[in-house]
Amino acid sequence: MPPTDTGAPPSPPSHAGEDDTTLELRLPADFLALLADAGHGLPEADAEHSPPETDAEHGPPETHTEHGPPEIEHGPPDADDLLDSVAAWGPAQTPAGSFRLVPVRLDRDLRTVAGWMNDPAVDAFWALAGPESVTADHLRAQLDGDGRSVPCLGVLDGRPMSYFEIYRADLDPLARHYPARPHDTGVHLLIGGATDRGRGLGTVLLRAVADLVLDHRPRCGRVVAEPDIRNKPSVSAFLSAGFRLAGELELPDKRAALLVRDRTPRHVL
Repeated sequence: MPPTDTGAPPSPPSHAGEDDTTLELRLPADFLALLADAGHGLPEADAEHSPPETDAEHGPPETHTEHGPPEIEHGPPDADDLLDSVAAWGPAQTPAGSFRLVPVRLDRDLRTVAGWMNDPAVDAFWALAGPESVTADHLRAQLDGDGRSVPCLGVLDGRPMSYFEIYRADLDPLARHYPARPHDTGVHLLIGGATDRGRGLGTVLLRAVADLVLDHRPRCGRVVAEPDIRNKPSVSAFLSAGFRLAGELELPDKRAALLVRDRTPRHVL
């Protein structure tokens, strides 16, 4: 979701196949070994979101906003909202604490998000290092767009500690590269602070966010992600959070693992 993930305005999607066709896999041996481990209790790993999807990725030294924890903006769901009013979704209770997605506000959150983007581990996949204006342009493209992508702070027990992009994968250029279904919802993630990485939080948060999407978007049957296939901690975190590997994609800026969390088997996760 272009820096790997997207902030760029998407082109009209192509629903080349709305069936559940699994794409042909072309995975290296070491990656197959990772999948084998996942089937036998893969250790939790943190990941970034995306982008390029650093999807469950690493982030920079922990940074906080000048104004403290972001205020929660409540309000009734908007029937015309392409993502069913992310701001109104409310908290999810996780083993790590109470977690909430809070849509980004540039005046409040730019410094924090830009600080995370300038961590070399994050920049390796998001490619947004540089002055705050680089991050501002990436965020503004979403905030000023038609609502198909919503940038959010991930707030754990009142503390901003991660960045997410929740986006309509079926309306994104990604839809040209896999058999998209209407209302497929994509996730990009990065963990912001070094002290929050290596503790399994990537898996915990990805599971919580996928549940939030499926709970609040009744028309969405699947949550998808496309982390860079080289980002093994991210891929591992998605697999541990209940996503399955559905294929390998050749995207313009990366080779990605297509990961899917289905609505149907939620009761066994």
